[in-house]
This record gives sequence, C-alpha cells and structure tokens, in this order.
Amino acid sequence: MNIENLEAFVYVVYYNSFHKAAEALFLSQPSISARIQSLERELDVRLFLREGKTFSLTEQGKEFLPYAQQILQSLRKGKQQLRRNSMSLQEMTIGSTVSVSSYILPAIFPHLKERYPGMHIKLTTASTEAILEKVLQKEVDIGFVRNVAHPLTDSVLFYEDPIQLYVYNGHRFTEHPPETLEEIGGEPLVFFECGSLDWLKLHSLFETLQRPPVIDLYIDNLEMAKKCIAQGMGIGFLPDLCARQEVVDERLVPVQIPSLASLSLRTQVVTRKGEGAALRELFLDLIRTGNPATRIRLNVSINQ
Repeated sequence: MNIENLEAFVYVVYYNSFHKAAEALFLSQPSISARIQSLERELDVRLFLREGKTFSLTEQGKEFLPYAQQILQSLRKGKQQLRRNSMSLQEMTIGSTVSVSSYILPAIFPHLKERYPGMHIKLTTASTEAILEKVLQKEVDIGFVRNVAHPLTDSVLFYEDPIQLYVYNGHRFTEHPPETLEEIGGEPLVFFECGSLDWLKLHSLFETLQRPPVIDLYIDNLEMAKKCIAQGMGIGFLPDLCARQEVVDERLVPVQIPSLASLSLRTQVVTRKGEGAALRELFLDLIRTGNPATRIRLNVSINQ
C-alpha cells in the first residue's frame, strides 16, 4: 500500500480541505486528488462522497480512517526509533517543565554542546503530565518533570530546589525575620501555585494557623509572582533557583523560616522503562560538573 496515498487521505480529513492538505504536503490539489483516487482503487471502496465543491467521508472512509492514522503513526515512531539507535548522541529531543526550561537547562546546554559540538537539540516545554505522555509515546528521549511515578518509566531525582519565603526590599522581615510560620499571619501573600505536593503541604500548613496569611493573589506563573512580590504587593514562597537574579539585584530578599527548611520543589529526569540510562547519567554528570551557581542537591538513586 502506498504510504503517500494514505498520507493524502489523512491530511484531507484533518484539514477538511483538499486545498489545505495540498499546501501542507507541498503538492498541487490535482496531485492530492489523484492520490485519493489511487487509494480508493486499491481499497476498492469510495472514501469520500463528493457533491460539487463539498465532500464528506463515506461509512467505509470513517471505518478506514483510524487504521490509516495508526499506520502513519507507527511509521513515524519507527523512523524515530531508527534515528535514535543510530544517532550516537548527534540529536536529542527533550521534554521539560517550564521551571527547568527557564532556570536549569540554559546553564546545562553550553556544557552539553561543548561535549557534543554537532548535536542537534529539540526542546518541548509542557506540563508534567504532557511530558510524561511524550516520554511514554517515544516523542521525546528524556523528560524533566515534577516528582511523579509511573510503572513504565525509570526515574532519577534530578534536583531539589529549596522553597523559602521572599519579601521585597524594605519589608520589615528584612530586619526582623520571623522564626515561625505563625509570625507571617496577617501578611498579604502572593501565592505561586504549581500543584506539586510541597506546595499543597505549604497550603495545608496555613490552614493550621490561628491567624493565616491573607492570600491576595494566586498565580501559576513564576515570573509574574516574582514581579508582584518585588513591587510590594505582598510576600511569597518561591523556589530558590528562580529568584537568584532578583536577590543579586536586591529586588527580593530571602527569609528563612526554620520550620520550613525541608520544603523543596523536586524535579526528576525520566525515560522509558529499561531505556535511557546513559542519557539520565549524562545529565546528572552535566549538572554536577556544570554551572556551580546552581548549587543543586543531588540524589542519584534510581527509582524503579
């Protein structure tokens, strides 16, 4: 069966247009029509009902569509696997959460390129759930995600980023830091919410206080949370790595609360089960020998 004919069929259905499918495949519209007709002759069925300039899938076309999609997807995955087996670290696809893409990988990539000057890197930034799915579907070689477990992956704790209180320059806590969480009661709070267990734990601690902090802003974006705190809209808890430049610029001041010393944002490096051990070790080695400013605490035991 001609793969190009299958591709034309799937693209026409996806775009609901012969013209748009032709543009996407860099073909002329008559070429797309010819491929569809060739596929119909090969299958001995009509895939489309044509009425003037409009068309719709026949019942046979609807039945055949998922099989055509599966064939193309299997071919794409097979090509990717062959490229991986022969790449010798000449190309790498990486999936990462926003925080790792923003604050960790920019420090690691120069060292990666220094070791492998000819390497081509493709980075996809998405949620933990989306990256995990891409790892399972072999759409990325390696993923950097929040602390999760899946029976079809191998994972290593990549870094622990301490979570601590940050205040704007001039806040009273810069001169008289609180010794307990209770002392921040009543303070307006900018709360960065990323959904990890440590953030939920912090939120539950607030609920135990007789006088909890006043959460004025719930924000799911680190950059915005930092700016709001620096502008005096409140105080807030942030991962250490994301706030380092603001601390250097004296726009944010870290305040340590002893009872919260164990709080951290954990990131794992994950690959498919039984695969990618060399890649995991490569990134662990890069972060050990890379930018010392990261000061990341490592735990290299593999959770399987």
